[in-house]
Amino acid sequence: MQYWLLKSEPDVWSINQQKKAGKKGAQWDGVRNYQARNNLKKMKIGDLCFFYHSNIGKQIVGIVKVIKEAFADKTDKKGRFVAVQVRFVEEFNSPISLEKIKKNKAISHLPLIKQSRLSVMPIDYKSWKIICKMGKIRKI
Repeated sequence: MQYWLLKSEPDVWSINQQKKAGKKGAQWDGVRNYQARNNLKKMKIGDLCFFYHSNIGKQIVGIVKVIKEAFADKTDKKGRFVAVQVRFVEEFNSPISLEKIKKNKAISHLPLIKQSRLSVMPIDYKSWKIICKMGKIRKI
């Protein structure tokens, strides 16, 4: 299993909307960066992803699971980009702000800090565990 972080502006797609999508989940589409696209292509069914509210909030608010691997993004007229299907897993009791992440030296290497504009990024397992602990959620 691999771990990821997906960014969404909460006024476009929020953790609450993701939760309401239920078991069928929702397409994670609209990605228009080649590095982020390549990360989407690497995702496998069962991979877990942090759900990050960007711009408004700038915080990790929950976890989603990949339930369908990369497929053509219907919002891309040129056919260059892909989407994945994700399902809500859990909401953080205490969202983790970007500020808190930056202050934790053990996770200061994350692409979230180093490549702040990247919307889909890998997260190593050690960092995953640290962030889950910071968010006071059960072990996943």
